[in-house]
Amino acid sequence: MRILLIIIAVFSLQFTKAQQKKSETKTGLDQFMDLRFGMFIHWGPVSLRGTEIGWSRGHQVEAADYDNLYKEFNPVLFDADAIVATAKEAGMKYLTITAKHHDGYCLWPSAFTEYDISVSPYKKDIVGELARACKEQEIEFCIYYSVLDWWHPDYPIHRAGDEEHDPKSNMPNYVLYMKNQLKELIDLYDPTMLWFDGAWETPWTDETGLEMYNYLKEIKPSLVINNRLGKEIAAVDNKVIDVSKMIGDYDTPEQVVGRMNMEVPWESSFTICNQWAWKPNDPMKSLDQCLDILSKVVGGNGNLLLNVGPMPDGRIEQRQVDRLKEIGTWLAQHQEAVYETLGGPYKPTDDYTATRKNNKIFLHIINEKVKEITLPINDAFKINNIYTLDGEELKYTTAEKQVFIKLPDNRTVNYVVAMEVNNNIEQLAVFD
Repeated sequence: MRILLIIIAVFSLQFTKAQQKKSETKTGLDQFMDLRFGMFIHWGPVSLRGTEIGWSRGHQVEAADYDNLYKEFNPVLFDADAIVATAKEAGMKYLTITAKHHDGYCLWPSAFTEYDISVSPYKKDIVGELARACKEQEIEFCIYYSVLDWWHPDYPIHRAGDEEHDPKSNMPNYVLYMKNQLKELIDLYDPTMLWFDGAWETPWTDETGLEMYNYLKEIKPSLVINNRLGKEIAAVDNKVIDVSKMIGDYDTPEQVVGRMNMEVPWESSFTICNQWAWKPNDPMKSLDQCLDILSKVVGGNGNLLLNVGPMPDGRIEQRQVDRLKEIGTWLAQHQEAVYETLGGPYKPTDDYTATRKNNKIFLHIINEKVKEITLPINDAFKINNIYTLDGEELKYTTAEKQVFIKLPDNRTVNYVVAMEVNNNIEQLAVFD
């Protein structure tokens, strides 16, 4: 028995070292994409009005009123540790906070503006607290920063939808302001990723975006940067982008599941309710909807950034916390089908999506009414076994380069079927 235990210990050590070596060969972007699931947080003084962050300024909320909301912003129940713990319990591996949205207000005490958290009644560093809590709970910390700034006098446009440029503005000064703040954020909080937004307006050009991208990579070469420093993004129309024109490391479709892509990394961002910022009684997505989105995203080889909007007092609504916990419970049982996986080798359908890792293909069953699935196979692998991740063996037959899988009865929540094969299938081309 003692010899057996020694053999097991040696094997475990060798396996751990092999996994570490494999991880060390991956780039920062590869490691980021392995995370697969993160929390987005849209928050600021506008939560006092319950309208959309940035976009409601000068529309639903008068600009003068909006710009002075910080004087009332005192989220005394904000608890960074609790929020990060909620993200962790949900199975999320990274967290992205809107340090500065389109309204220009900064959730950290910046040396380059007085329009920040330090002059609110709250005064405490929200970005810094989240960065600390993420580090302590081993969640990757990321920062959202808006390219446009409708509040800043040097940015030429001052309200959503306006096209006329302010003649008193100074875009070069504004770009310098951005550089100073972004360097400050990197130096103070060391984010894994920067999530930009707002490059669609005319004052911002692709040339400026490329200059900013190179500037940030010089400061921190391992920094992951999304593609919204440039204008070539999938965005809400989920278009096929020209990668040669993309400025950034990965694409960012919004409120839609991205197209399956094994070459260009991507991340879909979704709201857990309808609005990005908190809104009272905002309809919330069901557990099935959330799991469908997650399975479709990872099946397409993407990441999911799921957004919550804290209330004015700093708490995430309990109903949203409960939904996130339900997602986390599902992920605890199905995690090997999500984290560090690749999409495919089967294209997503309305009935199922697929992920893969090493010698396993994971079928995420989205339509529980389907009782049999037919899939193509080829000579690259042979099937050894098929079972659900909660341990139910499934019957299957093969014929003419196809496998016919009989699915279990009485399943009401998304479940995952594992197809164990005899070879590593990570490099297998996606079946047409």
